[in-house]
Amino acid sequence: MIENVVSIKLPADEELRVQKNRIAPEGIGPDAKRICIVTGTHGDELEGQLVCFELARFIKSNMQHLKGIVDIYPALNPLGIDSITRGIPGFDLDMNRTFPGMRDGSMPEYIAAAIFDDIAGADVCIDIHASNIFLREIPQVRINEVSATELLPLAMHLNVDFIWVHSAATVLESTLAYSLNAVGTRTLVAEMGVGMRLTIEYGNQLSKGIIALMAHLGMWDGPIPYVREPIISVDRQVEYINAAKSGIFVPRIEHWRDVRQGEHLGDIVSPMTGDVLVKVVSPCDGLVFTLREYPVVDEGSLIARILRM
Repeated sequence: MIENVVSIKLPADEELRVQKNRIAPEGIGPDAKRICIVTGTHGDELEGQLVCFELARFIKSNMQHLKGIVDIYPALNPLGIDSITRGIPGFDLDMNRTFPGMRDGSMPEYIAAAIFDDIAGADVCIDIHASNIFLREIPQVRINEVSATELLPLAMHLNVDFIWVHSAATVLESTLAYSLNAVGTRTLVAEMGVGMRLTIEYGNQLSKGIIALMAHLGMWDGPIPYVREPIISVDRQVEYINAAKSGIFVPRIEHWRDVRQGEHLGDIVSPMTGDVLVKVVSPCDGLVFTLREYPVVDEGSLIARILRM
């Protein structure tokens, strides 16, 4: 059933509506377990749209196996999605820096508060993001180390390739995930793919993982998809590679593959002169889990992240 989470009148007789699709068996009680699937916080991150579609379609076709409530929020920032804008148009504001929001605040704060209140109290929330247009990411879950003890066992069921446990100092307290975890609503941040694109393989992979997590929670009694065992990392195991000069980055490796120290990762080149400005090499043995997708780089631009092995 499609429900309005929050709505606000806009100019020109229009209306902003944040909606959710509640899927639940008939006659289920208010104390049933509930999982929330959230995406579309950033209007240029579309990978979660496929997950919402696949999950809703699969569950509706197998309702006899559903033993809880599934709330799907495909567009927390509908204006951003409509205009292909990362933030909230007209406010120059990142929505994921406004939680838990304020009911008596500005329009973005009011919307954030309504969304937060609607999700709070769920047994689990999956907050799905894509990378930006510059980088490609493998399917992964990112966890604040403060919440790792509670969240890591849940993340193991999500069928991702990688779980990255961040130090608390790198986590912003105004994000949806941090705010929900702070009030006891267990929230996992999933990230995958690249901005403004759909990666069908990744969307299907995470959709199966969510079904497996629902089975773990006792919300699903149907067949359980195969779940891969993820690599788990903490911050100190991740090596960042940044551009030493401005130019065009030409990769010489594939994404999500092993590399050796000193191996040729790519080149920063000059289209004007035909020169290779920088030969980019790996500083360590490891696994490339982030790779530059957009070729134009400035000095300091992130080119890759490598998990030390």
